Amino acid sequence: MAHTNFRVEVLTPEGQVFNDEVELVSTRTAVGSIGILAHHAPVLAMLEPTELRLYKSESEVVRFAQAEGYMQVTGDDVMLLVEEAHPPSELDSGQLRDRLQQAERELQDAGDDTERRRVAERDKRRWETFLEVASA
Repeated sequence: MAHTNFRVEVLTPEGQVFNDEVELVSTRTAVGSIGILAHHAPVLAMLEPTELRLYKSESEVVRFAQAEGYMQVTGDDVMLLVEEAHPPSELDSGQLRDRLQQAERELQDAGDDTERRRVAERDKRRWETFLEVASA
């Protein structure tokens, strides 16, 4: 069943990583998974690390390892502003494991420093998610 296409833009601090029309956006917000189709109600949401899936059609899916960020849905446009977005083919599992171990050490060393703990927990979630996407 064909869906109406709409424009999606994915931006990182390094620049635009995606700008095209899709039928469906699948991502994860701070309150859970969400799917966006054309004519969706306006949304402003905080994004969590996940596998971002952009369905150009039922058989063509563009995938990214998505870091934290924000999503804005207005009319028939969706904008995702994220810290990082990488195609799975560009992920290095060994490097991600090293980053995960570093985040785990930082978490152990954070002690009573709540900001340091928050950053280490965020990084740990990000690298765990990116490893899952790289392995899929």
